[in-house]
Amino acid sequence: MPDPLSPDAPQTAATSTDALYDELLELALEAARRAGTLLRDGRPADLGVAATKSSPIDVVTEMDLASEKLITGFLGEHRPDDGFLGEEGASTDGTSGIRWVIDPIDGTVNYLYGLPSWSVSIAAEKDGEAVVGVVAAPMRGETCRAVLGRGAFNNGERLHHRPAPPLSQALLGTGFAYLAERRAAQAEVLRTLLPQVRDIRRGGSAAIDLCDVACGRLDAYYERGLNPWDSAAGALIAREAGALTGGRPGRPASHELTLAASPALFAQLQPLLEELGAWHD
Repeated sequence: MPDPLSPDAPQTAATSTDALYDELLELALEAARRAGTLLRDGRPADLGVAATKSSPIDVVTEMDLASEKLITGFLGEHRPDDGFLGEEGASTDGTSGIRWVIDPIDGTVNYLYGLPSWSVSIAAEKDGEAVVGVVAAPMRGETCRAVLGRGAFNNGERLHHRPAPPLSQALLGTGFAYLAERRAAQAEVLRTLLPQVRDIRRGGSAAIDLCDVACGRLDAYYERGLNPWDSAAGALIAREAGALTGGRPGRPASHELTLAASPALFAQLQPLLEELGAWHD
């Protein structure tokens, strides 16, 4: 009978999965660290715009593209068979069952203006489920991380969502779209919602907002129009800190609506946001 402690002993499915998750986490942390250093230290004073997306406000900077290239290059060097989904165009299926979901700068406008609330967001999905998430916020000096089933941490400190207050005392985070017609609809939702809560914060980085729910700095966060790269890492971190994430009632988080909150507050906010039409323009 082989010695279970021998390096030649066969691995169980659990130990094999743990080893894979450890590898993915280590790579995500290093890729995020390198990209964060590039963005923080390499930001030119005359930062230029490489292209525009859906409107003149929604910009893609040269540094955004450089960050994604650095991340995909580093991860591809170590795991060449993995797939990618990135905000700036990286899209490959891969053959390993692992896909990296990358936002090279979440909070691009903040970055352009020199505001500190921007981040590098990297998630690893296994067969379509997020199993590792890393959100590095260099100007905060913080890196939040989570592995499925292992909890969430910020610079080594274990995270847990804030205990649910009454709705009237809840501090909510949200964000707004770049397109004018969608912003107008979001403003109408906000007009009705604001008098019912403590206050609203608009930070400008969905990944950081989701981590702030995990850290207990926000009671809840909701937004319409998020893409997978905006929320994949942050949502896992929020869930591993004990929060619930989802979309419209009975549905997962999606482009229509993403909501993260403690379970009790989630149960109050989800039907309210549905009633207010926060999921449509």
